[in-house]
Amino acid sequence: MVDFKKIEEKWQKKWEESRAFEVDENKKPKFYVLEMFPYPSASGLHMGHALNYSIGDIFARFKRMQGFNILHPMGFDSFGLPAENAAIKANSHPKIFTEKAIKNYIKQMKSLGISYSWDRKVETHKPDYFKWDQWIFLKMFEKDLAYKKDAIVNWCPKCKTVLANEQVHDGKCWRHTDTEVEVINLKQWFFKITEYAEELYDDIDLKLQGWPERVKIMQKNWIGKSYGTLLKFDVVDEEGNKIDEIETFTTRPDTAFGITYLVLAVEHPKIKEWVKGTEYEKKVEEFAKDVMKMSKIERTAEGKEKKGMFIGKYFINPFTKEKLPLWIADYALYDYGTGAVMAVPAHDQRDFDFAKKYNLPIKEVIIEKHGNEKELKEAYTEKGILINSGNFNGLDNETAKKKMTEYAEKNNFGKKTINYKLKDWLVSRQRFWGTPIPIIHCDVCGEVPVPEKDLPVELPEKITFGKGNPLETNEEWIKTRCPKCGKEARRETDTMDTFVNSSWYFLRYTDPKNEKEIFDKKKAKYWMPVDQYIGGAEHACMHLIYFRFYTKFLRDLGLLDFDEPAIKLFNQGMLHGPDGEKMSKSKGNVVLPETVSEKYGIDTARFFLTSAASPDKDVDWSESGIEGSSRFIKKVFDYFSSVEIGKSSPKVESKLHKAIKGVTEDIENFRYNLATIKIRSLFDSFEEETSKDTLEGFVKLLHPFCPHITEELWEKLGNKDLISLSSWPKYDESKIDEEAEIIEETIVNIKKDIQRVMELAKIEKPKKIKIIVSPKWKFEFYKIMKEEMEKTRDVKTLIGKIMGTDLKRYGNDIIKIIPSVVKDPSKMPLMILTQKKELSAYEKAKDFFEGEFDCLVEIELAEKSSEKKANVAMPLKPAIVLE
Repeated sequence: MVDFKKIEEKWQKKWEESRAFEVDENKKPKFYVLEMFPYPSASGLHMGHALNYSIGDIFARFKRMQGFNILHPMGFDSFGLPAENAAIKANSHPKIFTEKAIKNYIKQMKSLGISYSWDRKVETHKPDYFKWDQWIFLKMFEKDLAYKKDAIVNWCPKCKTVLANEQVHDGKCWRHTDTEVEVINLKQWFFKITEYAEELYDDIDLKLQGWPERVKIMQKNWIGKSYGTLLKFDVVDEEGNKIDEIETFTTRPDTAFGITYLVLAVEHPKIKEWVKGTEYEKKVEEFAKDVMKMSKIERTAEGKEKKGMFIGKYFINPFTKEKLPLWIADYALYDYGTGAVMAVPAHDQRDFDFAKKYNLPIKEVIIEKHGNEKELKEAYTEKGILINSGNFNGLDNETAKKKMTEYAEKNNFGKKTINYKLKDWLVSRQRFWGTPIPIIHCDVCGEVPVPEKDLPVELPEKITFGKGNPLETNEEWIKTRCPKCGKEARRETDTMDTFVNSSWYFLRYTDPKNEKEIFDKKKAKYWMPVDQYIGGAEHACMHLIYFRFYTKFLRDLGLLDFDEPAIKLFNQGMLHGPDGEKMSKSKGNVVLPETVSEKYGIDTARFFLTSAASPDKDVDWSESGIEGSSRFIKKVFDYFSSVEIGKSSPKVESKLHKAIKGVTEDIENFRYNLATIKIRSLFDSFEEETSKDTLEGFVKLLHPFCPHITEELWEKLGNKDLISLSSWPKYDESKIDEEAEIIEETIVNIKKDIQRVMELAKIEKPKKIKIIVSPKWKFEFYKIMKEEMEKTRDVKTLIGKIMGTDLKRYGNDIIKIIPSVVKDPSKMPLMILTQKKELSAYEKAKDFFEGEFDCLVEIELAEKSSEKKANVAMPLKPAIVLE
């Protein structure tokens, strides 16, 4: 019985004592492997986490053995709401919950055999880390990229804090999918991420070639680049007197003569001002309140009836000089464009439906061709020719876009522009357990940055939780003096969104103990960018945009000399529990690493998790599956206990070198499940006597998946060093003999076929066995067929091609075979040898067959056989006749 737990503890201790995975900058080529760091929840790790971290560890171990200087660190995203909520519930401090959880996480991660550089651990709730969060904030403030303003914000009533746009999913909080987000007005801190919108968008295609296509598409859609025209309208009262002006972004300036009304988002800050003291004030307020209860998805959903109201003000269309009504509507969104939408009902279906509902004018300005003017039953949205458009009549609408924009620019009421859906990142949070914003509010000096020498601004140890943020009631902490004038002042009580902590953590790993600067530029230059980043696609429009933004900002500070944080990104799948649902504590379907380790050994679990499916696909936890992996691991152990060290056969040598080649390619491309199949296949080819080199090669291939047991087997083979730090095996192409492997497999299959025939014919012991090699013409036929099927699967074309050769004399057979092979390509022989080679192979195996079945065995060619079955023989599938 193998004591897996004892083996695991032995090698975990040796790795730690030898500091096997700690690294410094050196002359070796570097490789930085990074999994997204976790929030340390009190519930600890389950096997779903084990899958994620094993995926990264397999890759790190593989690259380490390939000779790279591997940085593979781990830390904890340890600020956040869950710890604060737990502290409120227990009348305690979030720090207590957080640090207890971190200790447990480290213990569990080490038990998984993950090869982390633990000397580089970071914890975002520690002052030595968040000091640099605050330093980055100050640098942004200095460059006008951090600013405070009144804003319509998303508010989660459960979190009791503001959420960034990216944290609202389908109108609900990203943490509480059952909680509708409310929209309220608050003074908030923002980071001007829009300053980098163009670069963030353009670099997706230019510099993220190693990222999954779906993540790139999601980021493009979120940033939302669109080309168009910014038009300026004078806002007027009933008498036509100008009271203000407003801008709108449009991608259809060609329809400007068809504007019949303008729609504003209810959140637009100008509306209150324009309706104040008028008969519309109360109605607008009530309408806005109803709209703001709806999610953005609801507001813009296709097919949903749109609602709106006139607000008593007008605007002047600068193209036509017409005075037209200003409306508010639920479908207009303040965070897209300018929050004002020019309505052209004749050429936009949503505007058309709205105009019909409220009896607003519809003015057609584009037709497919002249003479097509008629009453519209629906909006015309295709390309066409301009009508009712003054001097622009007769132009095709694409030309008109350009000409009308030029006209607007010349007359100072418009300009060509690019619009982005991306809005500035709202970073204020009205909660305690986060990085304090390093700003002091002075009645004399205004918003004053905390001097760098006074960083970090730490959170108070003594706090009283009540409702909302306890910092707001902690007068002892709030009261301070203004760094500029020395007068009494107050600290900012908002803390930062925890996504700021994860936006640069990967850089701190390069120099985690630096007290004087955020990191040493030389160290960052050596290790960065991250070569392989691993994490969930659910972060595509949050963390994966934010950490790109931070990288570009820190580059502009002169700290970095690259533009993107990660060269390659891999999105892992999820582990489903025994019930088929995503594994999570709330669903009560978690499987704990400790339980698995006790029963099967953690290496067995790692092997099962990565062999069950491709790492980017979801995996179902299966007891029968892990038991299958357990049987394999035990077979390996048993074999190593009994194997005779000697010489490997050419067949096994071929299998080994083929496996090295295949497993190397599979791990490099995250095809772990295919790699494990090749490893199993190699093991199944082993004989009673095997060379030490072959056994070492096998153990090395298995090592990234099963690090503990392979260290044990490596030691059993007489090695004094760690297999973790040994070199990855190299394959020799000249030793890969595909023919020999196919022939061996065919011999095994023939044996099985003979046994089946004996069963069916109820023959206990045959007197003679005839093995009849396929007729020669079939070797030529299948060779041509194989080549042609790579070009086409059309039966008629294939028949035509082959019947145009000398093989046409076998036409009757060919016409039957081709449709059968096209329908089921598995009927195609794996390899086409020559008839002579196949005959030779069977003759060499004659003694084997005679020994197995204790009877005379004859090998003959179909052409020389008198047996009727001779004609059914195929390449690698001889006919078998028993007497």
